[in-house]
Amino acid sequence: MVVLAVHGGAGGDGPWRGMTDADPQRLACMRALLNDIGERLHAGTLDALEAVTLAVEAMENEPLFNAGKGSVLDASGQVTMDASIMCGQDQAAGSVIGIRTSRHPVRVARRLLDAGWPVMLYGEAADAYGEEHGVEQVEPTWLVTELRSAQWAKWKEQRLRPGATDEEDALLDHDGEQDGWGTVGAVALDASGRLAAATSTGGMTGKPLGRVGDTPLIGAGTWADQRIAVSCTGIGEAFIRTAAAHQTAVLHREMKIEQAALAVLDEVGPFGGRGGMIAVDREGNVTLPFQTMLMYRGMYCDGSVRLGIGPELMY
Repeated sequence: MVVLAVHGGAGGDGPWRGMTDADPQRLACMRALLNDIGERLHAGTLDALEAVTLAVEAMENEPLFNAGKGSVLDASGQVTMDASIMCGQDQAAGSVIGIRTSRHPVRVARRLLDAGWPVMLYGEAADAYGEEHGVEQVEPTWLVTELRSAQWAKWKEQRLRPGATDEEDALLDHDGEQDGWGTVGAVALDASGRLAAATSTGGMTGKPLGRVGDTPLIGAGTWADQRIAVSCTGIGEAFIRTAAAHQTAVLHREMKIEQAALAVLDEVGPFGGRGGMIAVDREGNVTLPFQTMLMYRGMYCDGSVRLGIGPELMY
């Protein structure tokens, strides 16, 4: 059995009110990458580690997700991105914080994982490392979209808390809908039973300079070992305080994967956490729970693709 699961962020309160005008584009991105990468994973031409790298890169390329091009803007009006990746077989990991010119932060993190040392790099040094190791560089303005600029302008004008506009589509607010805008991630189980996880984000609109969420922190936003792979999305500080991704792995030693994931989301809640996670274990069991209005998510399992936004996998 092979499994590839992805998420594109979770958010919102109350009942899901159906798809917005922008949702078909997000779903199309997820469906295409799941079909393509999933089939290659099934054929054995990709291992789990490369599968999650490519899956996250595909979502970093989609401007309607908050990662890579289309990342939200920080308090200074700039894009700063974080990413991490982990290989379950030997728990090798790579992580980057504050990326500004690398088109694919997850690929820079992957280069660090492959090198073996150091595990984490920050800011200009991370971009320089990416450039040195063949990761495409772009002008910072290339990463900025009209939507994110509008969200940032609203945040600044109304003096809102960081992240307050991340769950609304500022260009499609004619219908009053809210969308979940957040971190992207992927987990995979390959034909050899190997597991991997990767996560990437632009953070929160208006985040203070230097703020670091859970995404680049191994054990908080991302975890993979020989039993389970996990990628989280939500209010990063709460996921950090509970070491959410690693705690899911710990609980999974005694619980089924779905029970472990739900138990961790219950731990995150009291610390102000809202969000969800995706996880797969070495037996091919997969779970995609969330405790918000919605979570963009999908999975490929032995030839079948399923996608969801609201409470059910339905597309």
